[in-house]
Amino acid sequence: MSQHRTSGNGTSGDRAIGDRTRDDRTRDDRAVDELPEYAERVLDVTELIPPGRVMTYGDVAEWLGEGGPRQVGRVMALYGAAVPWWRVVRADGALLPGHELRALDHYREESTPLREASRSAEGHLPRLDMKRARWDGVTAGAGADADGDKDRGAHI
Repeated sequence: MSQHRTSGNGTSGDRAIGDRTRDDRTRDDRAVDELPEYAERVLDVTELIPPGRVMTYGDVAEWLGEGGPRQVGRVMALYGAAVPWWRVVRADGALLPGHELRALDHYREESTPLREASRSAEGHLPRLDMKRARWDGVTAGAGADADGDKDRGAHI
């Protein structure tokens, strides 16, 4: 699957190099061009998440049986632009800081379950309804069965 992916999200080239040596920069440039095996696996899981559903960073790590939420988050930050990044989320259902509006557009387009924000919530942005939106990594499709119940099999 890696043939169709681009490396990074367009921001890795904008990072300051600072006081690193030329050898460090060369090593970093190669790392950006080559997709690490763990990153490939994280992105593969991300592509499996059905529209309208989400997995947390920790869920992805648990599904892989390797790494943890921070490692998955790092992969998504560096390489996630090539996959439906908005489907890998924080466990509290808060929208990804700095990407809230883009993610919200995707959630609404995919009918991802949301909880409306209270008036006191910063920015009045909704949160994901994790109980209904969370995907278990097993249930096929968007989780809807013949009678339209999206909640069945949606929990980890």
